Amino acid sequence: MYEIGSALLVFALLLIGTATGVLVKPLLPEEHKAHETVQLIQLVIGMLVTFAALVLGLMTASAKSGFDTVGNDFRTYSADLIQLNATLRQYGANADEVRQLLRAYTAAAIASTWPGEPHPGGDYYPRDLPPENHADKLEDSRLGDMLNLAGEKLRRLSAPDTFHQRLLDQGMQQFETVVEARWKLIEEAHSTISQPFFKTLTFWLFIIFLSFGLIAPRNALALVTITLGALSIASAVYVIVDLDTPFTGPIVISSQPMRDALDHLNR
Repeated sequence: MYEIGSALLVFALLLIGTATGVLVKPLLPEEHKAHETVQLIQLVIGMLVTFAALVLGLMTASAKSGFDTVGNDFRTYSADLIQLNATLRQYGANADEVRQLLRAYTAAAIASTWPGEPHPGGDYYPRDLPPENHADKLEDSRLGDMLNLAGEKLRRLSAPDTFHQRLLDQGMQQFETVVEARWKLIEEAHSTISQPFFKTLTFWLFIIFLSFGLIAPRNALALVTITLGALSIASAVYVIVDLDTPFTGPIVISSQPMRDALDHLNR
């Protein structure tokens, strides 16, 4: 809802700016409506439009880059889980309890991070976890406890020979990599848009549409065109905010890498 709220707020402010300009225009003295004054307003509008377009483009590129980074990190995280599972499977039956905990953790993470998608089948993981895929927090703390318990079980394993000791050392290194990747993803769940910067951009857009209202002719076609322009800018803001929150809204990170990891853990 944060994405929709931001877009609606920008849309409303742009329409308010236009309406203010339309209402103020008849109250201005005639010398303020002179051709030279209108030309000056058009020059200022052109300058502001250029700045706003540049900033919107930069924000879109930054949000898309951040979204792609989170997607790539999720694929890396899933690959780390698969590699850890392969090492534990090679270790033998003594590591089965650790694998079961990793399996339950992965299934629960899928269910809570993508609550709108079909949940993994089975009753081997907690199903009472609330959706935690909002912008401020990626997952429930109980999921972290499950992963920590798996690490504790892994550290308590005792290798009977040199071969198993090497596998155990490798597994510990892979587990630490998984934990580091998890914390990186949790931090990347936060929005990176600077609110002062976003408010400044919104102010520029408000001034632009206020100027549109001052110089636009008072007919239906002009007002519809300005409204469509405001709607287009609001939709661009919606896309930017949605990309900046990769776990909420219609545009979200794909769950397929984690589901692939779960398939390997179920084998």
